[in-house]
Amino acid sequence: MRLDLFRSLWGHGGSWAEAIAELRAAGFDGIEARVPATLAEARERGRLLRDEGVPYIAIVLTGGGVIPDQSAGVAAHLADLRDGLERAAALAPRFVNVLGGCDRWPAAQQVEFIARAQEIARAAGASCVFETHRARILATPWVTLEVVRQHPDVLFTTDISHWVVVSERLLDDPADDFGAFVARVHHIQARVGYDQGPQVPHPAAPEYRRELLFHQDHWERVWRAQRARGMAVTTMTPEFGPDGYLHRLPFTGTPVADLWDLNAWMGQAERAHFSRFMSACAQDEDDDDRA
Repeated sequence: MRLDLFRSLWGHGGSWAEAIAELRAAGFDGIEARVPATLAEARERGRLLRDEGVPYIAIVLTGGGVIPDQSAGVAAHLADLRDGLERAAALAPRFVNVLGGCDRWPAAQQVEFIARAQEIARAAGASCVFETHRARILATPWVTLEVVRQHPDVLFTTDISHWVVVSERLLDDPADDFGAFVARVHHIQARVGYDQGPQVPHPAAPEYRRELLFHQDHWERVWRAQRARGMAVTTMTPEFGPDGYLHRLPFTGTPVADLWDLNAWMGQAERAHFSRFMSACAQDEDDDDRA
């Protein structure tokens, strides 16, 4: 299995061409970003990606911004998805990561949204995965497990940092069995959260080592499940971001770290982590062959 690293453009203030140069220098492979707002812009960005040979993961938001319109129902969210998939097609994405629905919806409504969203995706010739995200569907592990039970063929993007905040603890109790969810994860967004926030000041800081190891253990569980499913390529996007996620000093508002440095460090650390994981898998297979 191969790891492809994608750069998040969340918080990137420059052009896509500049982002491509930076991601290549840092050893990344592609871009994950929201679908451009207009079809003309999407076509322009699509030409750039094709010319540069850079793979793309599309992000489609439904129901408004990251925090959805609380009055929008399933039909309104599905209409946004149709529109987003039309624009996404111009960029030929590997797949579409959907931030959909609303956290106030009960599990049955979340299942309905996903089922109808998958019908729309199939009709559009697109592959959609659904992200675990606060304020959206799949905002908590407990509702997500119920969704999986009712809809076992759905694929997910895991950003477990959101669940850590929602649960106000690292989810490492023996009772925290997320195997059914892990078995359906397609994509990883790699941000390290902690019990009181979705993003540690820096994942390399020794005071957050326990949090880093917890997230890395979760990602390894995903890789194991993906290998068992026969996946040839796994994708990961380091996703430290701004917007209240990036810690700042009081009074001055000075960031405690550079945003791209955080994501570049995370990417390099996970490239090394994945290499260790694959080496360990190869050793285990050799031991089994000798037994």
